[in-house]
Amino acid sequence: MKNLKLMLVIATAAVTAISCGTKNENKEEATEKEAPKVLVLYYSQTSNTKAVATEIATKLNADIEEIVAVNPYDGDFKATIDRCIVEREQGTVTEIKPLAADIANYDVIFIGYPVWFGTYAPPVATFLANTDLSGKKIVPFCTFGSGGLESSVKDMAEKQPKAEILKGYGVRAARLDAMPKEIDNFLKASGFLEGEYVKLDEFPEQHNVSEEETAIFNAAVDGYTMLHAEAKTVASRNLPNGVEYLFTAIDLPREDNPDMPVREIKVYVTVENGAAPVFTNVVR
Repeated sequence: MKNLKLMLVIATAAVTAISCGTKNENKEEATEKEAPKVLVLYYSQTSNTKAVATEIATKLNADIEEIVAVNPYDGDFKATIDRCIVEREQGTVTEIKPLAADIANYDVIFIGYPVWFGTYAPPVATFLANTDLSGKKIVPFCTFGSGGLESSVKDMAEKQPKAEILKGYGVRAARLDAMPKEIDNFLKASGFLEGEYVKLDEFPEQHNVSEEETAIFNAAVDGYTMLHAEAKTVASRNLPNGVEYLFTAIDLPREDNPDMPVREIKVYVTVENGAAPVFTNVVR
């Protein structure tokens, strides 16, 4: 009788172990199946956006592909701007080469571009106009001279209303050295990577700028010809290695564009410990 009871206990334990093992295996298989497939898709003229795309793809071990224009924008800055002006006036659509990647196979698509005229470059406009991204999670990222992330994301949401446009990342070309660390923090904060990240406090209410704060603003924008502004109010918050300021400023007409309208803008300025002030983003 004792032997019979022992055999029953062993048999029950064996069945339980097999059952648990099967459940764990099924759970692991389900987790693998549920892992989203990620594509990093980008257009880059000067390799700045390519650098950001490569950093993202490397960290996420994601597929990556470049959007290529049939007629490349291979001139200097002025030549590119002049060509874009003509194309905009004529309503010219920039042709792009077919993609090797099948967009339907991906759950999350990072879309990268340089900002031209306040929005994504024409090759990306063509891609968005000809591709249905319904149901996809889209993560915009961009490089720019002064800003354009917010305006380009708004345009993207209007062009792809059935896609889920997630929070994006943007970086000035002049600050590309800071990009790898910022991308790491961005991907962790967005839930694409595991690990600790810096979560900043919200900016407090703004106040009128002091002489010291005005000097910080002027030092940050000095030498950038596309930004002629006067700071009015400001708020600040602490960074792990310094202070970040959010200025509300008046964008004034420039010498190269005396007829431009006067408008209010937001200018983000960072002052790292022991470093000179630098502006990181302009929201127009």
